[in-house]
Amino acid sequence: MTTDRLRLYAELVAKWSPRINLVSRTDLPHIWERHVQDSLRLVPFIPAGTARAIDLGSGGGFPGMVLAIATGIPFDLIESDARKCAFLFEAARLTKAPAKIHNCRIEATAVAPAPLVTARALAPLEKLLPLAAPLVAENGFCLFPKGKGAEVELTLARPLWHMDVQRISAPDWGESCILKVSQIRHAGPH
Repeated sequence: MTTDRLRLYAELVAKWSPRINLVSRTDLPHIWERHVQDSLRLVPFIPAGTARAIDLGSGGGFPGMVLAIATGIPFDLIESDARKCAFLFEAARLTKAPAKIHNCRIEATAVAPAPLVTARALAPLEKLLPLAAPLVAENGFCLFPKGKGAEVELTLARPLWHMDVQRISAPDWGESCILKVSQIRHAGPH
């Protein structure tokens, strides 16, 4: 059952985190609420039939591994830290998640573009868009969970990038939101 696999994943994060810093020490007792459930917020915004997805800077697997487990969509998880990749390989094996782990820098990946690209707590939007744009398939989009700084990030990114942005929020999310970004293209030479 999916919930059991997600709980196993949360247990693995808790077990490995003290050695390789997957989540902060203060977050260890709150992995389910702060990381798993936060990642699951993206599920309703993923169209049925999405063939595959890419998660950038996967770290501890949020949201990519959680989404692979919850949706069954094959995810390519790109992470440059070899220790975190070792964790992700083991987590994918034990949870039977449809995830391929790529131990490389995002700029160096040979992964084909996908209809969905995700990233959580990787970089501000102006630095994230140049990494994500080459990996978004035609008519695809990105889902980026963001905190209270989302508007500032959008303001800084808009002079550099043309994009369609939908800001998704809910009353119980506090100041956090999800940015659904599509039609990403450079605003000109820079």
